[in-house]
Amino acid sequence: MLSAPRTPHTGGTSRTPHTGVGTVRRRIAVSVQAPDPLSREGAVSQLRARPEVELREEYGHETVALLIEDTLDEAALARLRRIARSEGSRAVLVVGTIRENELLDVIECGVGAIVWRREATAHRLVQAVLAAARGEGDLPADLLGRLISQVGTLHRGAANRPGAPSLGLASREVDVLRLVAEGLDTGEIASKLSYSERTVKNVMHGLTTRLHLRNRAHAVAYALREGYI
Repeated sequence: MLSAPRTPHTGGTSRTPHTGVGTVRRRIAVSVQAPDPLSREGAVSQLRARPEVELREEYGHETVALLIEDTLDEAALARLRRIARSEGSRAVLVVGTIRENELLDVIECGVGAIVWRREATAHRLVQAVLAAARGEGDLPADLLGRLISQVGTLHRGAANRPGAPSLGLASREVDVLRLVAEGLDTGEIASKLSYSERTVKNVMHGLTTRLHLRNRAHAVAYALREGYI
């Protein structure tokens, strides 16, 4: 897919042609974090020419932190938790491999977008950054399947154990989350359910706030764990 031609950056926005009329679109602040200079500079060079993003040295409020790792050892997980839990920041993880027992931890600490290093083209990185900035999930299809399998196993194992009662999900929350789990975006979910996009966003905001969930991927993990989808 061809991206719109780059236009001069002024005041954090870019101007993109749309039916002959310029429309202002806010650029997404992105901070690239990597354990070695080569990995960092490689990602920075991929993103520098993209009009959708504005590179920053440090992550922080309303910044998407793009964290590059080969594997998730304890040091990498600590960096990921620190970034993901920083006030106002969202995280994208670019990783070479990820083990089954690490996947749910990564999702639950606030990472909604994961990209395989072997697939980390400029287009793929921007796609993940934009999803993270919207608070949406963006997982490779094989990882989504592994997440569903892992959470299903956890749910079956906990089915007969006593515990605190679930806070519960409303039927329309379940409907929305089921479509999120299938990879649909806000517009597609609204069309499927005959809702407005604002309604879909309000449903997601309401359940993530009520259940203290970090993003859409975490909400899907919760719904799977509790057996709603």
